[in-house]
Amino acid sequence: MKLPYTLAKRFVAGESLEQTVPKVSDLNDAGIRVTLDLLGENVKDKKTADDTLTHYIELIEGIHEQGIDSNISIKLTMLGLDIDYQYCKKNLFSLLDVARKHDQFVRIDMEGSDYTQLTIDLFKEAFQEYGKHVGIVIQTYLHRTRDDINMLAELGADIRLCKGAYNESERIALRKMSDIREAYKEYAAILFEKTVYPRIATHDDQLIEWVKTYTDQNGIGKSRFEFQMLYGMRLETCKELAAAGYNVRIYVPYGTMWFPYFSRRLKERKENIWFVLSTMFQK
Repeated sequence: MKLPYTLAKRFVAGESLEQTVPKVSDLNDAGIRVTLDLLGENVKDKKTADDTLTHYIELIEGIHEQGIDSNISIKLTMLGLDIDYQYCKKNLFSLLDVARKHDQFVRIDMEGSDYTQLTIDLFKEAFQEYGKHVGIVIQTYLHRTRDDINMLAELGADIRLCKGAYNESERIALRKMSDIREAYKEYAAILFEKTVYPRIATHDDQLIEWVKTYTDQNGIGKSRFEFQMLYGMRLETCKELAAAGYNVRIYVPYGTMWFPYFSRRLKERKENIWFVLSTMFQK
């Protein structure tokens, strides 16, 4: 059954870039930067991966032409990581060639734990070649993250620190929110100490307040990091943080392949489910 897009419209800005750009412009007008995220994952055939590469390139060029304040986030399985490592690397480097040409930045998203090492390996190769034009996401809840974040911070990588949204077992990941929060604080402190510009991705008020207090107490200026949140969640908080002088970025997903992303958002918070249910019965 094909579910109607209206169910996902809180969390997905549009099914096309044309539908999405006006919403990006509105966020920019509110002093909020954006990362555009073309939805999709786990491509199994080269034609689809090649088409995705073309779309990513058009997205970078479209951002340049539209003059919006945005970079992009990509998934390596959209570029063929499930097909072949070297093929995916070729596609990634082709994309980063275009990003460098336009002085644009590409964030490599982190997928489920089966892909963590492959993603880090590919990122390290890309970072060696493209430097400031590429960054990575690290998920707090994975047990391996303590080692990964120290290694990547020592490299000088641009790191987006998030909680983690995939359903992982206790063997692989922390499950209790209290444990995840403590790990998040530990890893954020490492980023503030060892990296130039940490990306603090959280909707958690406790963590937001901790970051504000930690940076204030340690003389870390508001311009030296940014808060990041997801489209459709905590917009007023984003505006308040921006008005208070913090750098703020919202991840804005779009595209027709929205269902896996939409499902993860529903599993994260009960109020997301109630929002969707109320939408279904609106005339």
